[in-house]
Amino acid sequence: MTAMTTVLVVDDEPLVRDVVVRYLKREGFKTLEAADGDSARELIEHADPHLVVLDVMLPGTDGLALCRWIRSRSELPVIMLTARGDEADRIVGLELGADDYVTKPFSPRELAARVRTVLRRTGPPPAPVEQLRFGGLELDARARDVLLDGRPLRLTAKEFDLLFFLASNPRQVFSRDQLMARVWGYEAALDTGTVTVHIRRLRSKIEPDPAEPRHLETVWGVGYRFVP
Repeated sequence: MTAMTTVLVVDDEPLVRDVVVRYLKREGFKTLEAADGDSARELIEHADPHLVVLDVMLPGTDGLALCRWIRSRSELPVIMLTARGDEADRIVGLELGADDYVTKPFSPRELAARVRTVLRRTGPPPAPVEQLRFGGLELDARARDVLLDGRPLRLTAKEFDLLFFLASNPRQVFSRDQLMARVWGYEAALDTGTVTVHIRRLRSKIEPDPAEPRHLETVWGVGYRFVP
């Protein structure tokens, strides 16, 4: 995962970039650096990094705008960096398709662990072919494709992981903490509002009426379940 894996670190604070880059290199990753959104965009277009660590507050094109641009063209994994307490930025980042976020100040060791986890979750699927079909909804784990009534849906890597996990365990109720552990790989270390945001995005894509979901049900006071 590491020797051939390139992480683009985008932050306008040289000290933050230096600390993150040195730690990622020590962990075996190749790194690229950008101090602003415009430079980062150029590197993404020409250097093909495998993951972007992206600060929200940037000169020029800010982090949220860059995340929106990334999602408009690819499924490149993105980990957002936000100032502590900036919940609105975190929610907007997740709505735009960020795979994870880390609040400043942060531990470089934790960030490296997040990088590894996101890369593992967004990497190539397992060799065995796994397909699930529920009426007009079809999921293919190998191709990571989702069809709804024959029409392909575009999901982020984490949206697919969450949907496939729930659909693989139909009618079973999972709490937000359980989903964080099973899908994100964290023992409730991340704000479980992340799950709520991803469920809302999935409903907007697979449900005829997201306000009255037929497949992704909320079990109040417990969590969520997939109903075939």
